[in-house]
Amino acid sequence: QVQLVESGGGLVQAGGSLRLSCVASVASGSDLRIVVLAWHRQPPGKQRELVASISSGGSTVYADSVKGRFTISRDNVKSTVYLEMTSLKPDDTAVYYCGGRRLTSSTYIYWGRGTQVTVSS
Repeated sequence: QVQLVESGGGLVQAGGSLRLSCVASVASGSDLRIVVLAWHRQPPGKQRELVASISSGGSTVYADSVKGRFTISRDNVKSTVYLEMTSLKPDDTAVYYCGGRRLTSSTYIYWGRGTQVTVSS
């Protein structure tokens, strides 16, 4: 089992930056190295969508809408995944969730409670 706790959300003006953090707590017997960690977001009235993911080896995937603006990184020693967001736009406003899935599955089964990011114009 993996527990995820996000932090770092807030209110920022368009063009600004924010850094989100997600700390993963792993139950005894579990191995975080087999877990792909990711950031998803859910804008108001819309479905949750993948923003970026990263494997324990550092392989990354980004949504087209954030490429060149957001950077996902992972510290395996600290069991933490980060999302550095720059050039923020009002369309980035959403609840951002940290998620995790096993390497052998495409389904995210571990979720944090989310952190609100609001970008004002």
